[in-house]
Amino acid sequence: MSEQDSAETPSTVLCVDDEPNILSALRRLFRPCGYRVLVAESGAQGLEILRSEPVDLVISDMRMPHMDGAQFLKAVKQEWPETVRILLTGYADIGSTIEAINQGEIYRYITKPWTDGDMLVTVRQALDGKALKREKERLEALTLEQNEALRELNESLESKVQARTADLQKANEKVKQSFLTAVKIFSTLMEMRHPILAGHSRRVAAVARSMAIHMGMNNMGVQNVFVAGMLHDIGKIGFTDALLTRPVRTMSPEDLLVYRKHPLDGENALMALEELAPVTKLVRHHHERFDGQGFPDGLQGRDIPLGARLLAVANDYDSLQIGTFSALRFTPEEAREALEKDRGKRYDPQVLDALVVVTTAPPKPAVRQRECRLSELEPGMVLAKEFTRVGGVLLLGVDQVLSAKLIERMQAYEAAEGVEMTAFVKD
Repeated sequence: MSEQDSAETPSTVLCVDDEPNILSALRRLFRPCGYRVLVAESGAQGLEILRSEPVDLVISDMRMPHMDGAQFLKAVKQEWPETVRILLTGYADIGSTIEAINQGEIYRYITKPWTDGDMLVTVRQALDGKALKREKERLEALTLEQNEALRELNESLESKVQARTADLQKANEKVKQSFLTAVKIFSTLMEMRHPILAGHSRRVAAVARSMAIHMGMNNMGVQNVFVAGMLHDIGKIGFTDALLTRPVRTMSPEDLLVYRKHPLDGENALMALEELAPVTKLVRHHHERFDGQGFPDGLQGRDIPLGARLLAVANDYDSLQIGTFSALRFTPEEAREALEKDRGKRYDPQVLDALVVVTTAPPKPAVRQRECRLSELEPGMVLAKEFTRVGGVLLLGVDQVLSAKLIERMQAYEAAEGVEMTAFVKD
């Protein structure tokens, strides 16, 4: 029991004696101590008081009519064993005192006449001992309760950790998907300026990612290559429309000076995003050549980051097919043959080998999907293909979970365009 508890709930002391002057003396003695003092002039009256309210300590005289102190304290012990019992006795009552000790299991006996100091110390020690015992029992009960709670917690901890881990993984995956979708949308800003560019960055990113996986890059490396593929041409944002679509091999020396600055401009555009530092490095170096004749730094061979070597091949492979590398448009097979002519010069031979593998491998089994009119979409559906605007510019990415608000915006866009649109969702 704390000092605060003691102050709020004073200890109750019951004094039992058939002599009123003894009771008055005890009352006066204990009043300054802050105890709540009750008195009874017989053992029977004392028992009645005990039955009506809690008592912490009983002081009983030995010699009383009808029920002596030994009998009274024995009854107290049987019905209220937690109540501390003290016996007042004279020197002539040694035999009765021994009986009281044996039957009533008294805490202490005090001989008459007592000294006030001894009485106060004995009572204080008895009450302190009772408080300590009560606190010990409380702490033991609390310990048992906490141990049981800890046992239950330990039993369920693994499942809770697994559940929490799964929740975090879902949250991280959602953030990752939102980030990648934002990157895809950001990368299409230039592609909106001319139909020929629609989807170029997404195709470059997809081919580069497939080659990165084939060459054994870790997950973070693969993701950096993919994001860099989406953003590799961001430095062209300031190009004129004519320069943006002009084949590289037909550019004038003045055009080439502007063109060769776009890797640095792309790096500068992304500089503020510290999380994209590895991506920014790949954007800077994706026009380096394996023989050291590239730009902007003239890096050679393995000094060029692997991700940049992958982007160089993927970028030119797609550019040959859409007509932004040369004035002619190549088929996929013709594009691979054209790149092979610069094996070991412009391109890393191992990367060219990876390109052949990923672009000629049998297609993977298609994800079960179905085509829906936008009016048929429902919240919770997941896109199986990218949802693009008229002309092929990305609006929503693969694996986007559709909400009611998102569907409403898609339908509003459809109404604004005046063209019926569809979306492919996972079945």
